[in-house]
Amino acid sequence: MVSARMPIWLRIIVVAGAVVLVLGAGLFGYRWYSRPTTLTIAVGSLDGEATRLVSALASRLAVVNAPVRLKLVETTNAVDAANLFAAEKVDLAVVRGDVGDLSQAQAIVVLAHAVVLLVAPPGSSITDIAGLKRTSVGVIGGEINRKVVNVLSDEYGLARSNVTFRDLQPADARRAIDAKEVRAILVVVPVAEKYLALLRGLFLQTPKTAPILLPIEAAGAIAEKQRAYESFDVPKGTLRGSPPVPSEDLTTLRVSFYVVARKQLSAEAAGSLADELMKARRDLLGELPILSQMTAPSTDSDAFLPVHPGAAAFYNGTQQSFLDKWGNAIFLTPMIFGGLISILAAAWKFLGVAERPKEEGLDSLYALGARIRTTEAETELSDIEAEIDKVLQAQRARTAAGDENALDVTTLNVAAHRLQGLIHDRRILLSAQGGRLEA
Repeated sequence: MVSARMPIWLRIIVVAGAVVLVLGAGLFGYRWYSRPTTLTIAVGSLDGEATRLVSALASRLAVVNAPVRLKLVETTNAVDAANLFAAEKVDLAVVRGDVGDLSQAQAIVVLAHAVVLLVAPPGSSITDIAGLKRTSVGVIGGEINRKVVNVLSDEYGLARSNVTFRDLQPADARRAIDAKEVRAILVVVPVAEKYLALLRGLFLQTPKTAPILLPIEAAGAIAEKQRAYESFDVPKGTLRGSPPVPSEDLTTLRVSFYVVARKQLSAEAAGSLADELMKARRDLLGELPILSQMTAPSTDSDAFLPVHPGAAAFYNGTQQSFLDKWGNAIFLTPMIFGGLISILAAAWKFLGVAERPKEEGLDSLYALGARIRTTEAETELSDIEAEIDKVLQAQRARTAAGDENALDVTTLNVAAHRLQGLIHDRRILLSAQGGRLEA
């Protein structure tokens, strides 16, 4: 055996090198499998709140060493974010359900809800949408709320009523109202204290006067035709508590902000992202109360925005574990490998390769027998005895090293005994012939 001829220090080095190689390969495999997946996400809003919210979530994922990370791509608003997503320039996006091309989008989470609020200034005679006839309505958000304006115009025939809509920047809204350039304001914002406070700040009001919220009574009918929207009742006293504004629950429209992924995103990455975002929500809720609106999207097959299969598996509790995913490979690979080894060993044995070392040893001993019978010199018999000793020593060394192909002890004894008998008989014959012969 090769190991029998190698010095002990070299064998130690070989074994140590093999151990280091195996451990290094295992560490590399673990690092490769556990490396985090980084996904780009487009996000933007007029006030920067969406960017701040997603940035906090991304930071939390990095702090907890989540298996999936977020890399922000900032945009000016949700329209631009949706356009980047549709152009396949990002993996994820924060989009509003009624904005942009979402044909390739699948929901991961609902990040927040925004409600459509039509607000008239205190003391206005306008109490419903019909009262907007021949007036101008300021639209805060402009392009992003174009769909809302079109939906309301179609449902209530506002174009025929000579209602005009004028885009306004948030900073210009107060001046436009005070100058009576607009008779009402349309905004789409989450029902959260930050946005309600900004809305109150647009109007001069006293303890006895307050802005007037206009109901969208046809919200249910609109939601049936435009599935991005749903009917929603703004709770009594949402804008102000005393006297309450609105004085009763007010019907309006609601639209959702989603974190969406492309269909090509792997189920494992989508499920992991949904899991980590919901964990981050729990951790950041005290710091960012608006995250209370963050929730799972609808997993119904007829949902407006279909949920990603990976995220659906997380929400339904059907995610595959590591063993579920790789168990068959883990258990079948050794069986297949062992079977192949058995087949190769059988083929090797069938070809007789494994028996050649034994046959070579026996052949060398048999060849010595033929030489003994034909030798004519005593000195040659001594050389043959030396060769027999070498063969026996080699076979014993192989046996001591655990070589399965080494000759067994019984075979060695029989062969050696037979050869010694031949040598003895040949010496007697040579002596009877009268001494040594020339070689």
